[in-house]
Amino acid sequence: MNKNDMVTVTIEDMSKTGEGIGKHDGFTLFIKDAVIGDTVEAKVMKCKKTYGYARLIKVVEKSPFRVDPKCPVHRSCGGCQIQALDYKKQLKLKDDFINNALTRIGGFDQKFISAIKEPIIGMDDPYHYRNKAQYPIGRDKEGKTIAGFFAGRTHDIIPNTDCVIGAAENKQILEVILGFINRKGISVYDEKTGKGLVRHVLIRKGFKTGELMVCLVINGKDLPEQEALVEALTGIPGITSISLNKNTEKTNVILGNEIRTIWGKEYIEDYIGDIKFRISPKSFFQVNPVQTEKLYAKALEYAGVGPEDRVWDLYCGIGTISLFMAKKAGKVYGVEIVPEAIEDAKENARINGIDNAEFYVGKAEEVLPSKYEKEGIYADVMVVDPPRKGCDIACLETMLKMGPKRIVYVSCDPATLARDLRILADGGYELKKICGVDQFCHSVHVECVVLMSKVKE
Repeated sequence: MNKNDMVTVTIEDMSKTGEGIGKHDGFTLFIKDAVIGDTVEAKVMKCKKTYGYARLIKVVEKSPFRVDPKCPVHRSCGGCQIQALDYKKQLKLKDDFINNALTRIGGFDQKFISAIKEPIIGMDDPYHYRNKAQYPIGRDKEGKTIAGFFAGRTHDIIPNTDCVIGAAENKQILEVILGFINRKGISVYDEKTGKGLVRHVLIRKGFKTGELMVCLVINGKDLPEQEALVEALTGIPGITSISLNKNTEKTNVILGNEIRTIWGKEYIEDYIGDIKFRISPKSFFQVNPVQTEKLYAKALEYAGVGPEDRVWDLYCGIGTISLFMAKKAGKVYGVEIVPEAIEDAKENARINGIDNAEFYVGKAEEVLPSKYEKEGIYADVMVVDPPRKGCDIACLETMLKMGPKRIVYVSCDPATLARDLRILADGGYELKKICGVDQFCHSVHVECVVLMSKVKE
């Protein structure tokens, strides 16, 4: 197989990054935008010893699982890697990702996994589910002001104001802002030169409250004639907060440190279940509130907490899971390394009248031993919701030392989940229940919640 070869391939599987996988004369090829069951013509772009990458030229025979994507730019945008795959098949694919990780990486028996794993939880309507979007602002080759998303692995903006997984109101908000920029002759940011004023537009929506937040990220202190923009935006129903974020650094980081509210409140509010949360431009908050409620309900079910139980919630963020647990538990302790998140967690506990939750800033592997060994604070239930890299090994070792009756692990990466579950299993815990939750429809990402119980000695 050589670069630039033209081949015809039948797609037999899909990778964790969304490429179709097929073989030509025994040589494995990864082909972006091809789906399971397709027969495609492709051009080989890169070759390794045992596999290569090819570019889809045309679909020779459509898969029975191929659908017409709602988004016209889904291929170039790259945010929805598998939008051309039937949604039920998407769920099956993600369920397979979980199975494969647990058996191949975790070393768990496939029959055992199949016996304890619940059906993956999907969405009734897998569109317009995101409550947060960050749009880069720039100009196209003709000099027209555009908003959209960066194409995969580039910083080229694909114009798109009507993302099919974003909130429906985003289109109207962006059109108002683009119109304002054009009428007032406002400059837009150029990454190459570091010049220009408007860099990004951040939009957040409270799905249950209907509240909308708009934050313009600017390469300067002020936005000229901002009153005109405020007047135009406040004509949109739901607008609750309008702010400016100053980011004058030549960086890929979207938000700077300084935020100034120019109209309305500094935050919006929304609910997960019956718990209210305040959300600022920089707050971490799950982007799919409909599925988050299902995910946390499953975590609460698995935890099985009662009024006598003490719960530790590691990597607690702004306290979302902690506050869910606090409704049932005797005491909840949340740990998070980001100080601002802990302040948000404390405020969220206050506004919900929850007084049995305490929050600590620090690394879980440092806070846990201190509270356990010096103060004797134990755990009946341990909940972990780590970032994609999984739990720190020192954190896992401390969990094993504390020996809670149950561990509930919420994960956004099946691979690191499987690795950590193997460590916990070898340390005396038994895998009891597993359930996938589709938080990010049309992408390859999948959340998972797992229950482990301490083996009786």
